[in-house]
Amino acid sequence: MRSDADRLGDILDATAKIAERITESFDAFQGDEVLQVWVIHHLQVIGEAARGVSQSLKDLHPEVPWSEIVALRNILVHEYFGLNMHQVWTMTPEGPPRTGGAGSTHPLRDRTDSVTGEGAA
Repeated sequence: MRSDADRLGDILDATAKIAERITESFDAFQGDEVLQVWVIHHLQVIGEAARGVSQSLKDLHPEVPWSEIVALRNILVHEYFGLNMHQVWTMTPEGPPRTGGAGSTHPLRDRTDSVTGEGAA
């Protein structure tokens, strides 16, 4: 059985893999089917890893939207042909920011960093 540390590592690895390849514009993302599949796959990995995190860790970090992350994975898997690529792109590091404040990078990375301590100075 995988540990919480393993699953958090999976989340961070998948987030980094998305960030390595994501384009800076939605139009470029929209025009690259291989990149779309790459991003969707890694978002699914993130959701599957989040699903397996222990309830005690989830309770310790309510700032992470665990159920929303898992719900996104379910949508990506079960509604594959009805996906809105703009909504998928908004889940990536290059997508429109949804959090404020100086130094904020992306909601998922910001929140998982709070769990792993990687964003701490």
